[in-house]
Amino acid sequence: MLTCNFSLTYFIVSGEMETSRVPCYLLIKDTEGLSVMTAWAAGKFGADTIGKFVKNSGIAGKVNHRKLIIPGYASMESGGLEEELSGWEIMVGPREAAHIPAYLKQFKP
Repeated sequence: MLTCNFSLTYFIVSGEMETSRVPCYLLIKDTEGLSVMTAWAAGKFGADTIGKFVKNSGIAGKVNHRKLIIPGYASMESGGLEEELSGWEIMVGPREAAHIPAYLKQFKP
């Protein structure tokens, strides 16, 4: 699962992931502390920068699948990410963090 490094977003998303009790990794993209939508508008959370971040993160060596959950508010980047991350399935997660536990419980890697 991917999100930005806006502190409130990080703490809420990580807390909801823990609540789900579904083992998963959380990739935190440096957006200079901006929220997902603000970072997207500023060009800091687009397919090109996310693609490079994921490739450099080393996550591919830690998971046995190629699925990336992106924030619901970044859904417009899913097509570009499929081009940037060839072989990865880009999944659009919920817009609200409160829906993360239910979303993760139905996730099948």
